[in-house]
Amino acid sequence: MTSRSYTNLQDLTLGDSTAQSGSKWKQMSRAMTVPGTPSKLDDEDPPGRSSSNATSTATHDRIIIVANELPVRANRRTGGCGWNFSWDKDSLLFQLKDGFPEDMEVFYVGSLHVNVDCHEEDGVAQSLLEHFKCIPTFLRRGLLQEFYRRFCKQQLWPLFHYMLPFSPDHGGLFDRALWNSYILANQKFARKVIEVLNPEDDYVWIHDYHLMVLPTLLRRKFHRLRMGFFLHSPFPSSEIYRTFPVREELLKGLLNCDLIGFHTFDYARHFLSCCGRMLGLEYQSKRGYLGLDFFGRTVGIKITPIGVHMGQLQSVLQLPNRDWMVDDHRRQVEGKTVLLGVDDMDIFKGINLKVLAFEKMLQLYPKWQGRAVLIQVANPSRGTGRDLDLMEGEIREICWRINEEFGNDEYEPVVLVDRPVPIVEKIAFYTMAECVVVTAVRDGMNLTPYEYIVCRQGIAGSEPGLDADGPRKSMLVVSEFIGCSPSLSGAIRVNPWDIESTAHAMNEAISLPDAEKRLRHEKHYRYVSTHDMAYWSRSFLQDMERFCKDHSEKSYWGIGFGLGFRVMGVDPNFKKLNVRDVASAYKVAKNRAILLDYDGTLVPQTSFNMTPSAEVIRIINSLCADKKNVVFIVSGRGRDSLGNWFSPCERLGIAAEHGYFMRWTRDQEWEICCQISDFRWMQIAEPVMKLYTESTDGSSIEAKESALVWRHRYADPGFGSAQAKEMLDHLESVLANEPVSVKRGEFIVEVKAQGVSKGSVAEKVLLSMVENGRPADFVLCVGDDRSDEDMFEDVAGVMTKNLVAPGTSLFACTVGQKPSKAKYYLDDTVEVLGMLAELARVSGSWRTEQPSASAEMRDDTSH
Repeated sequence: MTSRSYTNLQDLTLGDSTAQSGSKWKQMSRAMTVPGTPSKLDDEDPPGRSSSNATSTATHDRIIIVANELPVRANRRTGGCGWNFSWDKDSLLFQLKDGFPEDMEVFYVGSLHVNVDCHEEDGVAQSLLEHFKCIPTFLRRGLLQEFYRRFCKQQLWPLFHYMLPFSPDHGGLFDRALWNSYILANQKFARKVIEVLNPEDDYVWIHDYHLMVLPTLLRRKFHRLRMGFFLHSPFPSSEIYRTFPVREELLKGLLNCDLIGFHTFDYARHFLSCCGRMLGLEYQSKRGYLGLDFFGRTVGIKITPIGVHMGQLQSVLQLPNRDWMVDDHRRQVEGKTVLLGVDDMDIFKGINLKVLAFEKMLQLYPKWQGRAVLIQVANPSRGTGRDLDLMEGEIREICWRINEEFGNDEYEPVVLVDRPVPIVEKIAFYTMAECVVVTAVRDGMNLTPYEYIVCRQGIAGSEPGLDADGPRKSMLVVSEFIGCSPSLSGAIRVNPWDIESTAHAMNEAISLPDAEKRLRHEKHYRYVSTHDMAYWSRSFLQDMERFCKDHSEKSYWGIGFGLGFRVMGVDPNFKKLNVRDVASAYKVAKNRAILLDYDGTLVPQTSFNMTPSAEVIRIINSLCADKKNVVFIVSGRGRDSLGNWFSPCERLGIAAEHGYFMRWTRDQEWEICCQISDFRWMQIAEPVMKLYTESTDGSSIEAKESALVWRHRYADPGFGSAQAKEMLDHLESVLANEPVSVKRGEFIVEVKAQGVSKGSVAEKVLLSMVENGRPADFVLCVGDDRSDEDMFEDVAGVMTKNLVAPGTSLFACTVGQKPSKAKYYLDDTVEVLGMLAELARVSGSWRTEQPSASAEMRDDTSH
């Protein structure tokens, strides 16, 4: 079904004909991935077919960095004729190159900070490509306004910072027209990536929430593309995120990457929780790496906080006017202890909370009156809004109040610097400050503490200062709600909403002995200097390589429509079962074994009434009537329900409870196919399950004759999954010396006797046929869940065990397109029944009644 939020797929998916003006790129010959002009890339690929099979001409790896804005500065030349471009060396995208191998080519795709006239676009694009390896994405003003200002900044950004749209001031309600603009802008970025992409050799690294559906658009075209995504903002808890109308489209967009990066485990945990609650996915940790299995692909989850660019900071520290500026500022606050705040004027930066806490410190600790100064650098706001205006007014009012109450002609307690501050002046503030205070209430990372630590350390290789005011000590008071907080173990962490506690923390920070300040500083500097920008980008690239290394070992099938599209990774031999091929092999076979699961195979899993339909009974009876056939229902259900449901099928074999009970025909007695007859372990396992059932709302216990099953399908997804993991460990511990196996399946934990599986049923049936001189030369087994994988695995190995005739036709088939040990699949129960009906027709047995092979074989064995 096509997603309602993305119904006009043909018009939207990479199909904006106005984006291409037919310009001729001088360096495009290496980058084109299919013949013809870029506009020909707009055609949809047939489902299940990858378009990433173009021959590579790359001599070494390249990486394409995609972000909302390019790391270049653009200024129109004097007279308005043409443009001057230069690198923006403060841009994260420019700085991260330091972590890549020297021989790796780096291309950038993004928009410019300035408006470029239509007639200039080709020339600007060619110049940027030739001199900067940048591919600009030109967005018209209307689209830019709707995409960036109104959707990204007024809907996504508040959502990721825990703001719900209770009023227009908080972002406003979801607007589907803006969502379509977001998609359209992402398609324009996708077209530009495709222009320079060599899909077999290039890496693509996408940055931030502006481009969350771009991975899906690229994955549609290039199933094996090596692609990563890093989110630079927080990721909200599932209780907040689940309110967003297009929540699944954004999650699936990220899951179409190979690696997803977050600053902290909290952000990653929230993302994983959303995947669990909304998509039913569970993450696994293996050898230190987190991963999600998403349709046969392992999507890596990386937690790596970004760092500062050490080289840039060191170069600024060596500027000649830096020392002069430090001395000038020190003279202004001579004899005072300086606390520093450096923040954007933003509603989430908590500047108002910081100055309130400083006021409280002066009240609680009068010794600091006249001795402590808070310098608050408030960078001009990058946004607008009523909330921001109110907050800015509140900050000014508090600063005025503090200065009126505690200040005098020679002492100004709070210095508010509300103007653009050059980087050299900011470095001067860092160098002279005794303590930096960050009280943001929500921030993705915040590198202010890192920059402060490097500046207090001074120029690398210089002699340490010997005086008490030297730059080799530092203190930090940081909010626990910012991304850098977990990495600063020597900082004093605070809840910025608790004004009094923050005031105590400020006093503690500036009152500590110098020796302890130095120890904390040294610890922080070791971390910051080794986990810099280059380390961050190098680490991400290495993990992207690790999670992409098995791309060549699998076949990738595209499934789904619109933004629900995803790629399924399967064995190269996995394909859809051709009913004609099965029918041809069935027709010439002399002895056939047919093994069928029940739930999800003959009856849909979602059916409210799970009893078999009249059509199922009729098809089963028709197959059983052919004396060449041995037909078995192999299910995890109990023998009573299966026996009652299939009582009209006189010659049908049934294996109940995964094969613990078996009978060959309706009139035969049930056999116990396991040596274990002591079920005292149930008395141990059942109380444990009851304990978890009582504490897990929505869970239940199913008691079978040979097994106990704990089900949590209707429990809270996160809590149910956590309880299942805990129960698994608990049961394995208490049943360690019992002859049972404890397994976890989809929404279940099952305890059953050892040696009982659907695979053993397949072996028993085939062995019986061999012992009766009628080895099977046709084997068909069909199932849909994890328990059927044992049957598929055993059927794949029957040739080596001499359980079938030479040249036997083997058809192991799973229901649904998903990774499986089966070599074939059918889409749903309708196709399964259609295939079985065709086999019954081949037998010509719809109206003929003959003794079945299973009945004859069972009679022979009884003699």
